[in-house]
Amino acid sequence: MGASKTDGFTERQNKLAVMTKALGHPARIAIIEYLLSVDACICGDIVGVLPLAQPTVSQHLKELKNAGLIKGNIEGTAICYCIDETGFDVVRSFFDHIHQSLGKKSNNCC
Repeated sequence: MGASKTDGFTERQNKLAVMTKALGHPARIAIIEYLLSVDACICGDIVGVLPLAQPTVSQHLKELKNAGLIKGNIEGTAICYCIDETGFDVVRSFFDHIHQSLGKKSNNCC
């Protein structure tokens, strides 16, 4: 079997790519913002604040969970979602590194 296009990159680079791709949709940004404002909620709560159908919200939640940006715990017949701080520590570290590196450059790029 041939090599995957991601095989030539580090585990960290691949993980960051999955995380940032998950953040690349406005619905997922809205979900993260909502979770930050309420601390934790069930899928039905999110459906009530977004202009999306329940199956669509569930798919976005699945993408965010698979990327390690949110966690979900089963509570009765519902899943309660919250921010996964560990995942966002990885993202924050990456953007902090970019910010620090840009501060050291002379800004004579092009």
